[in-house]
Amino acid sequence: MIRNRYEGFLDTPYLWHNDAVFGLTQLELKSIPFQPNFNIENNLRLGKYVERLVSFELKQQDNISVLAENIQVQQERRTMGELDCILILNNKPIHLEIIYKFYLYDATVGETEIDHFIGPNRKDSLTEKLIKLKHKQLPLLYSDSCKPYLKNLGVSSKNMQQRVYFKAQLFLPFNNTKHVLHTLNNDCIVGYYINTNDLDQFTDCKFYIPKKIDWLLIPHPNVNWQSFIEFKTTIKGFFEQQYSSLLWVKFKTGVIKKIFLVWW
Repeated sequence: MIRNRYEGFLDTPYLWHNDAVFGLTQLELKSIPFQPNFNIENNLRLGKYVERLVSFELKQQDNISVLAENIQVQQERRTMGELDCILILNNKPIHLEIIYKFYLYDATVGETEIDHFIGPNRKDSLTEKLIKLKHKQLPLLYSDSCKPYLKNLGVSSKNMQQRVYFKAQLFLPFNNTKHVLHTLNNDCIVGYYINTNDLDQFTDCKFYIPKKIDWLLIPHPNVNWQSFIEFKTTIKGFFEQQYSSLLWVKFKTGVIKKIFLVWW
């Protein structure tokens, strides 16, 4: 299964190229095939699992040397934040922050294309994440609290570049699946989202609800599909808990789509 998750992760595009968003420059890597000796614990939450996938990818690059990962920066026993990765790329030190997200397009939120992308449960947004990156996570490198950690690694923030590794899967509204993005990467659009009012249009379909760590996977037919009736029984609790879930939906033609079912 780890091979399939890694391949799905590699298949996910960068959310933008170069520094097109908020002046945050992407570190874009050449894809490295899966290695049989590579393993990750299955009980990690999705964000930490992705960090391990990126770690593997970085360590296979010929021009990259990883100095440290997941550095907990503390001051007087208080955690100030975390640096995801310090690496050397072509003899230049780089601070890298790693992000992998799922966002849904809601034109009623905010004013810009970036504002319109929110988390599946409406608890976070792309704009909030970018602001946190720009004004909290990346500036941590230059804090006094961080200096001892960098000194131990033999590097200094003065000559260090900062990069982000930001991948995402984007979902459009069911009634607007042809929308074209102008700032973000259109290749990140992998499906659409629906709510209970749309369900009757899928009565002839079969459904599979992957666990969250498997949201990385590229959909395939070899799973235990549910009928429409079985599926409706399964999802009752999702709406009570206000939880949006990623689905694989198989149409009568055999085509499989990634679709978010939202509670809102």
